[in-house]
Amino acid sequence: MIISAKSALKLIGVAIVCFCAVFVCTFFLNFYLDVLPLRDEVAEPMLPLYDAQLATAQMCCSVTGGVLALIAGIMVVFYVTLYIGEHSKELGTLKALGYSATRLSRSFAAFGLSAFIGCALGYGLGHAIMPSVYESLTIDGLTVSIHYHVSLLFALVIAPPILLGIVAYVCAYVRLKKPALIILKNKRKELKAKVNAKPIKNKNSFLKEISIKTVSANKLLTFFVTFSCFCFSAMVQMGASMEELVNGAMGWMILAIGLVLAITSAFMALTSLVKNSAQSIAMMKTFGYSLSKCVTSVFIGFIPFAVVGFVVGTAYQYGLLYLMINLIFKDVGEVPDYTFNVGAMLITLAAFVVCYTAITAFYVAKINKVSVKEIMLEN
Repeated sequence: MIISAKSALKLIGVAIVCFCAVFVCTFFLNFYLDVLPLRDEVAEPMLPLYDAQLATAQMCCSVTGGVLALIAGIMVVFYVTLYIGEHSKELGTLKALGYSATRLSRSFAAFGLSAFIGCALGYGLGHAIMPSVYESLTIDGLTVSIHYHVSLLFALVIAPPILLGIVAYVCAYVRLKKPALIILKNKRKELKAKVNAKPIKNKNSFLKEISIKTVSANKLLTFFVTFSCFCFSAMVQMGASMEELVNGAMGWMILAIGLVLAITSAFMALTSLVKNSAQSIAMMKTFGYSLSKCVTSVFIGFIPFAVVGFVVGTAYQYGLLYLMINLIFKDVGEVPDYTFNVGAMLITLAAFVVCYTAITAFYVAKINKVSVKEIMLEN
């Protein structure tokens, strides 16, 4: 089976994550490479600021680039798994006809195309705003000119799509190495209650069991729900705090990136969740369960993961800003002390509840449209 460019371009989540990672790394790494040879030109009083800015560029690239690279890899695995599940009949038939796992898996390397688009756009926009970034990172008495570095083009635009293409190939190979009959059956955990005499008599127990099985059968989606809430919490609070502490433009940029990542992850996870739970939802509606009961059974199991994501994001942004302000910039004058911003946390929490309630309402409407007839025709 050939993975078309059109199919590869559907990995919009991977493209967005790669865009955000490369966008941030482009101007920070470029600044680092341009300012690194200029240490001898820096006046003695400005050396603490010089060292602090180099450390900040290193830390931001390591944290942002490293974490988002890992997330992009996990997304590729998720999409490959999803694609194989949706096309199990075609892939199993080709396997039965004699196509090897190696031959079938090679076409999955095309999934790196989405990463290339995201990286290229991030690299281009990073260069576009680079003059403004250099101006905000200026050091008195030091003129930093923007230079073009070919090594960054390879590291940020060429290498990531190749690596993610390899990840897609390996993931597909592992899954397609199974016998053709297993691929055709597409065996996976079904959301079924245990067959016994009591499930219908105790409706609360039945719904609780459905909720637990929904979470256990969608472990990868719990990660994306947690990551979405983490991004929202960490980046919004960090953006608000940085606007007051360091640089307003940088704060707004971080806030925008966080919102994009959070919304992308949330829609990707919940779309797959509703799709995977369609059969259970349709059957519950057939048994007479109300829409609110169906919604509860699908979504309530993910609430603890959303809370964990928000709490960890809050702790993460506080720890990172504390490290930057009180340790890296401790010898730099005119930098205020940093303490936990309770106001930003409360505003972020309120926005978090409103945003995710709105997203949930959108998917409640989708759940309400699920019908038994459609599920039976699909099966």
